[in-house]
Amino acid sequence: MDERIIPAGKLPADLLARLLGEIPLDDPNILVGPALGEDATAIRFADQILLFKTDPITFASDKLAWYLVTINVNDIACMGGIPKYLLATFLLPEGKTSRASVEKLFSDLQKACTSYNITLVGGHTEITYGINRPIAIGFMIGTLAGDTVIRTSGAGPGDLVLLTKSIPIEGIAVMAQEKADKLGLDSKSLEKARNLIYDPGISVLKDAQIALAQGGVTAMHDPTEGGLATGLHEIAAACGYGITVKMESIPILNLAQEILPRLAIDPLGVLASGSLVVCCKEGFAGKILSAWKKNGIPGSIIGKITHAKEMILVHEGRMDPLPEFTADEITKMFSS
Repeated sequence: MDERIIPAGKLPADLLARLLGEIPLDDPNILVGPALGEDATAIRFADQILLFKTDPITFASDKLAWYLVTINVNDIACMGGIPKYLLATFLLPEGKTSRASVEKLFSDLQKACTSYNITLVGGHTEITYGINRPIAIGFMIGTLAGDTVIRTSGAGPGDLVLLTKSIPIEGIAVMAQEKADKLGLDSKSLEKARNLIYDPGISVLKDAQIALAQGGVTAMHDPTEGGLATGLHEIAAACGYGITVKMESIPILNLAQEILPRLAIDPLGVLASGSLVVCCKEGFAGKILSAWKKNGIPGSIIGKITHAKEMILVHEGRMDPLPEFTADEITKMFSS
């Protein structure tokens, strides 16, 4: 038995893959079950397919409801689905929670659901001993937009890897909201950083829907905890191939270029919700990029799926292994 302590963040990929692989899946109606890199599950009910997703919000305490709804929406969208219903669980800290704060939380939750045309259908809320900040967990149900479930495992050799917007949108927004005193930003830049969750926003629903409408999409993934690098590793683990990525092709937020080097934080390993990774057949990349551009969404070709099971980062002509992060780089801000 391995008694090593696991750091904050996602479970180690090898441990999670082994545990998920031990789960029996005998029901033929389970179209996408638990697997490393898959964003949600897909289950057939009679003549329809429903998508199910659960995800927590643990870093952000302000705008908690917006983060909760949007992050779960993103993963339904990555499977080609339409988010429809939400159950939400809130664990609120003892001694810090007032009636007014709970009322605001519920109001914010309803506003977030309304903005996505989602119905809040239930959940659970309690005051919890032993935590120092609110924790939120969402369980979202979606329907399939077309007749094909988009799986992270669907990417194959020769597919191009596209990325929307810049990284790391969510990470910089969380830092600005939770650890503003450590960023060294003036008031105008700080407000801009906090507003990143709305502009350009952490939702990839529109990004995904536009990409799907152009055709040729083989996989989509929302790079959340662990950042873009972790998201790419998850795609590779799911599809069984490698990925070569060009660092110079990855757009980095101007604010991130200003903040992160001073904090010794790698932008590839920071919460990256708001950017969508799309794998597609090479002949469709131009159509997808053009469609995004017409809708005001910047997009870039950042790499390619390869037969070789190697994760390569090309930077200034040098080929190195794509970094792996045992914990999201943002934890450096919360542990110091």
